[in-house]
Amino acid sequence: MSGDEATPQPPPAETIRADVARALAEDIGKGDLTAALIDPDAHARAHIVSREDAVLAGSPWAEECFRQFDPVVRIDWHYADGDRVHADAVLCEIEGNARALVAGERNALNFLQTLSGTATVTRSYVDAIAGTKTKILDTRKTIPGLRLAQKYAVRCGGGHNHRIGLFDAILIKENHVTAAGGIASAIRAARAAHPEVLLECEVESVDELRDAIAAGADRVLLDEFSDSMLRDAVALAAGRVPLEVSGSVNLERVRAIAETGVDYISIGALTKHVHAIDLSMRFDKS
Repeated sequence: MSGDEATPQPPPAETIRADVARALAEDIGKGDLTAALIDPDAHARAHIVSREDAVLAGSPWAEECFRQFDPVVRIDWHYADGDRVHADAVLCEIEGNARALVAGERNALNFLQTLSGTATVTRSYVDAIAGTKTKILDTRKTIPGLRLAQKYAVRCGGGHNHRIGLFDAILIKENHVTAAGGIASAIRAARAAHPEVLLECEVESVDELRDAIAAGADRVLLDEFSDSMLRDAVALAAGRVPLEVSGSVNLERVRAIAETGVDYISIGALTKHVHAIDLSMRFDKS
């Protein structure tokens, strides 16, 4: 599990190329029939505008959408990923083959508006808990095939990443506990199998929290705890183990949760309930 960075680093270039190639194959198929109406040697300039306030994310994917059609396209960004932008801001200026610009436009905007949407909602939660020690985490509730992209966007919004998948950390949940015969048994089995990875256990009561701490969990996930229960949990843990909150988290409640003293709040809505930012691309008139 990783935190955010001063300058968020995108996934490897090959991941971005693959994301874009998959999107373009879906959209272009055997060829852009409308772009074929344009002179193949025509040159054009264009710009992308945000129609609303947002936090920018996704520029590497947008660039790749144009470069896979025109490797020498020129893109001048006025903002970097992670920057706040205002309505009517010109995000970038693009110059290249006209067919390439129109063929790449839709997918470039799709990546930008989706990832900026994730970054923007993340920033709203981060702003809401400013001044507390709590960190905002994402979850695995991501768009299939775009997990690394959305987790990058979360970092652009000032959030932190939970585990990337089922392979890089252990999270023992209710069904695991039931199948293993109890919290202590589940934690012992997980620790023996994979001592090198972070081991987190979900609990639904303060008594279960006590069991998870005694069994040696690295982190405990408090599921659907009321604010009073959270305060009791923080007092019981007394800094011995980091506490994470999930369930029934929204912007109206997130500040109160953070003020109980928990370490993390994980929010599926960051990547699941995506409000795409309103963007548009316009050709410059000659």
